[in-house]
Amino acid sequence: MKPVLFVCVENSCRSQMSEAFAKMHSKDSLETHSAGSRASGKVNEKEIRSVQEVGYDLNTHQSESLNEIPDVEYEYAITMGYGDECPYVNAKQRQDWASPDPKAMDDQDFNQVRNMIRNQDLVISR
Repeated sequence: MKPVLFVCVENSCRSQMSEAFAKMHSKDSLETHSAGSRASGKVNEKEIRSVQEVGYDLNTHQSESLNEIPDVEYEYAITMGYGDECPYVNAKQRQDWASPDPKAMDDQDFNQVRNMIRNQDLVISR
């Protein structure tokens, strides 16, 4: 299994969604992790509801910092568009998905970001 890391600022929305969708789509070919450069310590409730609508339960996920992730070489380190490249994360490939932060969005716009991230994850999970 190839290790993949998704990173956003708080590890409460975008990176958590990405990890969830990668788990759903990878058919056990990826070992997925997510982290935040300044982790909030909790997963956003709106995100839990949004992702549950498409079949994944985030209630067991925890918001983690980059200091808490496994110290391995990741196949991909993927940032969510906040400009931080995570240079201290050992990764073969780096990508930035430039996703807007949905935290303050209404449900409709939040779900549009969710769907954008879900479509990105379909590409990485192949």
